[in-house]
Amino acid sequence: MTGDVKFSGGINIAIKIPKSKYDQTVAFYRDVLKLPIAEKPIDNPTVSRTHQVAFGPNTVWLDCVDNYTHSEIWLELKTPQVESATQYLELKGVHPCDELEEIPNEMHWIMDPGGTVFILSKDDPK
Repeated sequence: MTGDVKFSGGINIAIKIPKSKYDQTVAFYRDVLKLPIAEKPIDNPTVSRTHQVAFGPNTVWLDCVDNYTHSEIWLELKTPQVESATQYLELKGVHPCDELEEIPNEMHWIMDPGGTVFILSKDDPK
């Protein structure tokens, strides 16, 4: 059954930005690149502020994280069956790391060998 697992890239890209560089980064996207940007309310223990940026067909989330020393890019990975995909990934040595940031129970965080973080979530039916 795990051989039928399919993945696709999602539209969301999160950039985790240290607090000391956050305002400058928001200004870069707003004032230099002149992309549509809006601050959004957030209730998350690890992200203190977030801005949504329209980035072509994608959405970039600029997340302010108080305890980071450098920026990280986190990507969205979609699959029709999250639990089957999670079992498949575990067979391949890729284990959820849900302690990274609070998310709903039906999603999981995973990492590639280089340390890039992905949120594994259910693909929206079309």
